[in-house]
Amino acid sequence: MKVWLNGRLVEKRSAKLSVFDHGTLYGDGVFEGIRVYGGKIFQTKAHIDRLFRSAEVIRLAIPYTKQQLIDATYRTLRANRRSDAYVRMAVTRGEGTLGLNPNKCPKPSVFIIVDSIELYPPEMYETGMPVIVAKTIRTSPRSLNPAAKTLNYLNNILAKIECVNAGASEAVMLNEHGNVAEATGDNVFIVKDGRLITPPASAGILMGVTRAVVMKLAGRLGIAMEEKDFAPDALYAADECFMTGTAAEVIAVTRIDGRTIGGGQAGPVTRKLMAAFREFIRLPEAE
Repeated sequence: MKVWLNGRLVEKRSAKLSVFDHGTLYGDGVFEGIRVYGGKIFQTKAHIDRLFRSAEVIRLAIPYTKQQLIDATYRTLRANRRSDAYVRMAVTRGEGTLGLNPNKCPKPSVFIIVDSIELYPPEMYETGMPVIVAKTIRTSPRSLNPAAKTLNYLNNILAKIECVNAGASEAVMLNEHGNVAEATGDNVFIVKDGRLITPPASAGILMGVTRAVVMKLAGRLGIAMEEKDFAPDALYAADECFMTGTAAEVIAVTRIDGRTIGGGQAGPVTRKLMAAFREFIRLPEAE
């Protein structure tokens, strides 16, 4: 495997950052997880724009243009002979000192990994997955702007540990007000009386790229939809529930905290959106 690191393609074993890199020491950096379907980067502009917005939030200057990073991604795909892949693009603060001062890091580090990813077994897309509501609360937007997709994922990891210990596949995280925010790596949707509902940006969520695509597809399909706050009780009472994410795509949730959701399988609205998403990724506008 070849990895793009600071402008060069290097072998995986040689793709290394300094232990003094602030990304390593403090999780100081930003990243994107991106899918490639049929040799084409999925939602290129949305992902690259979000990477640069995230960097702006934490006052990190990316030393490449958006087009240079897109070109580097395609170069890495070709080098690894991949047409379908998962891409991890990251920018760290760079090598510095043991102190927190980011001004001591003169040059950011940038790397692009092209690999495969499978979060859930294929059969789970038919049967749905079990999730829990985590006790770990989503970091408050007053502490860290959720619009920034940063390398510091400890909050999500602690909730993920809860779900692994519970034998579940994902964990829904609540915000400081007790409302549903998002899962450890996915956005959350419920369906009630035919209406699609998902938490708003103000709930402290990362505005997912796949989330935005699914919302657009729902509009095209004439599915009523709204962004609003809701508590865990709404999850349990939902007719359907599903999650969206770059790696997960669209996947049904059929059990939450041991309670069966709806009919215990992917519901009609979820199935319709799953099918629409799979069709969408083949269209030119998916790039």
